[in-house]
Amino acid sequence: MKFLLLFFSFVFTGKVIAQCEVKNRVQADGSMIYYFEPAVFYTTKSKSLKINIVTDKENYFIALQPTPFPEKKVGKKSKDDLIIHLADSKTYNLAHYDTQYRRNDSIMQVLYLIDKKDLEAFSNYEAITAEINLQGTEFVRSYNFKLHKDAIIEQLKCFLKKEED
Repeated sequence: MKFLLLFFSFVFTGKVIAQCEVKNRVQADGSMIYYFEPAVFYTTKSKSLKINIVTDKENYFIALQPTPFPEKKVGKKSKDDLIIHLADSKTYNLAHYDTQYRRNDSIMQVLYLIDKKDLEAFSNYEAITAEINLQGTEFVRSYNFKLHKDAIIEQLKCFLKKEED
């Protein structure tokens, strides 16, 4: 019985520690960005949508990774903003910041800037729905999130906690 208790305490402790496992990467311009592995917010047999938080420690972005995604020529034209409804019953408009193709164009990532005045709301309320218009993809409509609705909260809290330390 003690062995099982010890085992489960390691499993749960490992999960809590892994939740704040921040990764980093140097951009082409030499700047450093920090991010988490993307969480799946929406998935069907034919498509999925992953979301994570990315920061340069000055600004915070929501990064969308849709699958399937359009070829680079079409995808780079997508400049629409992201509209997110949070559990506080308010609507937030996130400005399109950048569209990136990574890992030899096997991943498309679209960055949307979180307004500094909205950071507290995104840190405290689950994402309920997103209105997405990624031209050239099947992601041109509203999505009710069913999976990992608190991923944005958890990731922002990790970043903001590390800044306070």
